[in-house]
Amino acid sequence: MKIDTFKVERWMNDFEERAVYNLGETCIDSLSLKELLKLCDKEPEDYFMELSETRLAYSHIFGSPELREGISSLYEKLDPENIVPTHGAVGANNMIITTLISREDNMVCVLPTYQQHYSIPASIGAEVRVLKLAMENDYLPDLKELRRMVDKNTKMITINNPNNPTGSLIPLDMLKEIAEIARSVDAYLLSDEVYRSISEDGSYMPSVLDVYEKGISVGSMSKSFSLAGLRMGWIASNDLEVIEQVKERRDYDTISCGVLDDKLASLALANKEAIIERNRNIVLKNRAILDKWVNETPEVRYVRPAAGTTALVYYDKDIPSYDLCKKLIETKGVLFTPGSCFEMEGAVRIGYAFDSKTLREGLDKFTEFLRQE
Repeated sequence: MKIDTFKVERWMNDFEERAVYNLGETCIDSLSLKELLKLCDKEPEDYFMELSETRLAYSHIFGSPELREGISSLYEKLDPENIVPTHGAVGANNMIITTLISREDNMVCVLPTYQQHYSIPASIGAEVRVLKLAMENDYLPDLKELRRMVDKNTKMITINNPNNPTGSLIPLDMLKEIAEIARSVDAYLLSDEVYRSISEDGSYMPSVLDVYEKGISVGSMSKSFSLAGLRMGWIASNDLEVIEQVKERRDYDTISCGVLDDKLASLALANKEAIIERNRNIVLKNRAILDKWVNETPEVRYVRPAAGTTALVYYDKDIPSYDLCKKLIETKGVLFTPGSCFEMEGAVRIGYAFDSKTLREGLDKFTEFLRQE
């Protein structure tokens, strides 16, 4: 099976270690084990002594009851049995698409988005119909265009909500309309929701599971929970047929997730309010820093992100985004992600949820770069 190079992952693999100012990072300021235990009101010595008794076996094949209860608590109404843990969201997306999509199908995928959503089905031989998100529409789907694109052979519609790289957030009413379009052709609606859970006002952030019986949600502990090192993700759906199909495939490529990952993710989910509050404060503070910089820098423009941890920023310089980002890290130590990694030229993705000092200094270095002859 031939598959396209995963541009964003290859870029990060090649350049992330060189960064002095890492604004390519998309996780909210990652937690150390010590910080996690403090937020969870645990004494490290006691907790690690207890953890040391853990047998390093396969443990719960489909996730511990504590893990599945914790994940289900992130949704308005979801049975813990309707959750399948995976090796990160990257494992979840791959598992869903390879389980449900065949070469006879067509599917609709928004763009920009995480490349898995269009490159994996294309490698299978399915027809991928791209729904481009436009800056003038705040990077929200054009519903008229979406209706035109689906037909009786459309197996799946995929969205990324909140969106990576733009930070757009589909409002609930629009999400319901997208669900109606999927329902009209009996298609699955896959929503990559890895940036979900951090709303500006602290309110519940709707999921595709709240609006559609054939909705599939992908999530992880990486972004909103600052625990990418756990490599813990999940598939959630109220469609039990989907869950059973996924479990059949999972035996071939996962078997189970790590027992220590399961325990630490369960602990974090049991204390989600403290972690989400910590992370909301970081996101809101840094989003304001980014917005102020954009408004004060005439060489750039963007749509202010409504959610998530990333923004797509266009720049006023006649240079391809890959070349710009390569030169930027080589001369200024600033890591962005080229817009070309998302098929969006003349722009860069900025991850703004790291520490505020790094963000400010990195943005200032980029300003210097843009103003150089």
